[in-house]
Amino acid sequence: MLRRPFLLTVAAALPALLARPARAQGGVPPAAAPPREASQFDFLLGAWELEVTPKVGGLAAALHGTPRLVGTWKAWRAFDGHGIEDELRIVDASGNPVTLAHALRLYDARSRRWSIAVADAYRGRIGQSVGQWQDGEMRTTGSGPSADGKPVVTRTRWHDIGPDRFRMRQDRSTDDGATWDEGVLAIAARRTAAKAPR
Repeated sequence: MLRRPFLLTVAAALPALLARPARAQGGVPPAAAPPREASQFDFLLGAWELEVTPKVGGLAAALHGTPRLVGTWKAWRAFDGHGIEDELRIVDASGNPVTLAHALRLYDARSRRWSIAVADAYRGRIGQSVGQWQDGEMRTTGSGPSADGKPVVTRTRWHDIGPDRFRMRQDRSTDDGATWDEGVLAIAARRTAAKAPR
């Protein structure tokens, strides 16, 4: 008996609800245009070939030298222009997989920084970082588990950014930033396509 009056009330109110623009938390319309800063990671859009140089030392470096790693990186717009999504693949000289990482990068206008989540598929780990554009570079700091499950802090610089190239360098700390192992990973990227297939 109560069901019919309730349905009639909902049906009567529906046109007014649909005519009213929806509001997200904080009064921002859900389809709001992205801020200008949401384009700061646009240099990564497209498809890239990579030369990857890990830092090696000790006996392994003396015997074998620095391993030759190559890879691909592809990125496309996401989140209605508020961020990007990207995939990084690294293989050794024989083509054996070394890394498969998938990242979501979202610009937060309130904090004026990037929130980044990276899934490391081969190791079953997810790391988080934040980033800001500074002095013509993208700089990120993050945290996540190492290969043996211990916490690692990273700081990464994306630099020498041009229309068809960029470089990336990463430092790591295993003591919460008290000391840093600098240049543990360096990447030189060359653009192969302006648009990346998903």
